Amino acid sequence: MEFDPVSLDIVWVLFATVLVFLMQAGFALLESGAARAKNSINIIMKNVMDMSLGSLAFWLVGFGLMFGTNESGWIGTDNFALSEIATDGTGYFDFSFFIFQTVFAATAATIISGAVAERTKFTAYMIYAVAVTAFIYPIFGSWVWGGGWLNDVGPGFIDFAGSTVVHSVGGWAALAGAIVVGPRIGKYVSGKPVRIPGHSVTLMALGVFVLWFGWFGFNAGSTVSGNDGSIAVIFITTNLAAAAGAVGAMFLSYVIWKRFDVYMTLNGVIAGLVAITAGCANMGPGMALITGLIGGFVVVGASVLLESVLKIDDPVGAIAAHGFTGAWGTLAVGLFAQEDFGGVNGLFFGGGIGQLGAQAVGVVAAFIFVFATSFAVFKIIDLTIGMRVSKEEEETGLDVIEHSASGYPDFANVSTE
Repeated sequence: MEFDPVSLDIVWVLFATVLVFLMQAGFALLESGAARAKNSINIIMKNVMDMSLGSLAFWLVGFGLMFGTNESGWIGTDNFALSEIATDGTGYFDFSFFIFQTVFAATAATIISGAVAERTKFTAYMIYAVAVTAFIYPIFGSWVWGGGWLNDVGPGFIDFAGSTVVHSVGGWAALAGAIVVGPRIGKYVSGKPVRIPGHSVTLMALGVFVLWFGWFGFNAGSTVSGNDGSIAVIFITTNLAAAAGAVGAMFLSYVIWKRFDVYMTLNGVIAGLVAITAGCANMGPGMALITGLIGGFVVVGASVLLESVLKIDDPVGAIAAHGFTGAWGTLAVGLFAQEDFGGVNGLFFGGGIGQLGAQAVGVVAAFIFVFATSFAVFKIIDLTIGMRVSKEEEETGLDVIEHSASGYPDFANVSTE
């Protein structure tokens, strides 16, 4: 039988899709563990709806906006509901590419869930989940991966697997949501932050390990080719960055608080993964390690800035781990990219400032567009049906109020009337 490289590509992309899909379970575990027990079911429901509503919205509208014909450089104009994909060999690869991109869209949406946890109406969140997967994420994505205008900035904006396209988009949307919905009751006393611990560090750690595992599909799968030898390098750069991010965050937490903080260490893993996502195919192992290490520093510093200075309450640290660290990782491409790996040299390898400038434009464009549109959507929701539950409902817990259930029924009596 003659070897068919397209078939191998299809199998590889679908395998990577399964790994990225599993990341939804990782986010669900991480976020539910970081929340109090009385809100654990609500977190799970939001993650389920991120994948469910996100799949439908991205199929109907988002994929066309992101990957449809983009003559203007700003937005795709066809292939809505997969109307332009043929059912032949090439078309089958396009189908695999679509489902791979679907789980990316769901990832961008689920990042927001943790940042607005424990005080947001379920209906309000579902509306935003549709908005981000149908419009906000795909429109920005079209500027980068859909042949849009950011490809023409300087030598071209590089974001191989989505430090900015996926993670900063989710992070800046989360920032907008956290500002609109406000901090949880009891988070600030006399202007000072009070730690509100989640109910299970064990679930958080398990979630982080699931995410670490799935991230190999996230980054290496973005080659969208099973015939690309760089897959092996991407596995290594991804793993080194995650490990270095954990060490960096743990070290800095000890310097600041004189404790090896488990919450910061776990978010350090995420930070390292987010940071390397843009340049995983453009750096060697050493530069990936440095990128992840600095990512660990960034997530700790950004967490302190958000919580203590800006008074923004983010129960899981999503804004710091995805928004800020995604921006850092994207800029790192302009510093550490190596021609031997991705065909481009960054500033520290003789490539000049052009690539760094292109990366900076993309980072700023993402923040302005995503934060502005997300803030507008959240504000419209808040002014119509309301974003936040009442004080009494928040104190009771969203599991009982929104779902008439308890994640731990052996320890709580819940009325379903």
